[in-house]
Amino acid sequence: MNNAAPWRRRQIVGLLGGLALPALAQFRVEVTGVGLTQLPIAVAPFRGDADAPQKIGAIIQADLERSGQFRAIDAAGSALDEGSRPDLTPWRQKGADSLAAGSVTRLADGRYDVRFRLWDVVRGQDLGGQSYAVTVGDLRLAAHRIADYIYEKLTGEKGVFSTRIAYVTKAGTRYNLWVADADGENAQSALASGEPIISPAWSANGARIAYVSFESRKPVVYVHEVLTGRRRLIANFRGSNSAPAWSPDGRTLAVTLSRDGGSQLYTIDSNGGEPRRLTQSAGIDTEPLYSPDGRSIYFVSDRGGAPQIYRMATGGGNPERVTFTGSYNISPAMSPDGRWLAYISRVSGAFKLQVMELGSGTVHSITDTTADESPSFAPNGRLIVYATRQNGQEALMTTTLDGKIKARLAGKGGDIREPDWGPFQK
Repeated sequence: MNNAAPWRRRQIVGLLGGLALPALAQFRVEVTGVGLTQLPIAVAPFRGDADAPQKIGAIIQADLERSGQFRAIDAAGSALDEGSRPDLTPWRQKGADSLAAGSVTRLADGRYDVRFRLWDVVRGQDLGGQSYAVTVGDLRLAAHRIADYIYEKLTGEKGVFSTRIAYVTKAGTRYNLWVADADGENAQSALASGEPIISPAWSANGARIAYVSFESRKPVVYVHEVLTGRRRLIANFRGSNSAPAWSPDGRTLAVTLSRDGGSQLYTIDSNGGEPRRLTQSAGIDTEPLYSPDGRSIYFVSDRGGAPQIYRMATGGGNPERVTFTGSYNISPAMSPDGRWLAYISRVSGAFKLQVMELGSGTVHSITDTTADESPSFAPNGRLIVYATRQNGQEALMTTTLDGKIKARLAGKGGDIREPDWGPFQK
């Protein structure tokens, strides 16, 4: 990850430094930090977990801890499942506010029956449960959906554990665009290429991913259908075609093109067509980002002498500057409620993830690493995924907005970058 690369080259060509990740490398989740208002929960080992290909209880617990909203209470050795009528007094004495238990059973047809139940330990209430009959390949998804159920029951907000992320790796001379679970596991290759792939971006409905490929030895924008693998060439104009960003309705892409000289912002139909120019500046305008309401486009420009983040109406017009803290601010990402702007700022030579509350303009630096890049918000707005360098290795991280809880999703053999967090599953 060469964050020191000149900004102009970075924004047009992308960061093409070395990456190495075995295609089937497993991720390990390391959660660090302590939140202020974490909910204590006990997740009992699922009956049948020992013989199942996936440890359902452990996946659920890791999901909940990674969210920053929950603190695990030790449930090792307990013999419970979804049919139990547990004595909640010992769990109350352990400090648990809630208890989850379940089972995983292999069916005669080879599928697995996954069941669970959730109890409110403090009030002594049964909070309901779920059951799934799934193939072995969907065991992790079942665990993520159970974690989503627990999260929503106990916080009142939707969980994001069954959503997906996209990211890019390079192994040897092969680049891969991956679609994976929100914890980085279960990665499926959407595209493999001998040329660089950069800037993956999910559509709002999760059906398509836009990205930039160098297969034709220059940056070109494609739109890829996740379910079928079909793709469509969207922008292959003279010069550079880069930095695709979806409009909220999925009908339009904002892109950076150099077809008329310098790199400027355009919009283009998401099925292709003739682009419409939005900006007219002597500098570089790039990294467009639609606001969640579709009324504004945020972007990066060095029109003032150094890269800063600006905002303008979706149809174009006079941009206004948004970032004023620091002399180098790039890679904007916005929370789904439009309240928070995440971006990368160069601070004393280090590249650090910043979070701004747009209403007040208050900015917080929320990482202790020095090579952060590519932030993207979870669809519930509670977490940010980003790439960074930690202990000499590139890694994918998630963090709460206050920076108090972080989780590292680390491939054993290599590096990952350019994450983009997909929407809620329909």
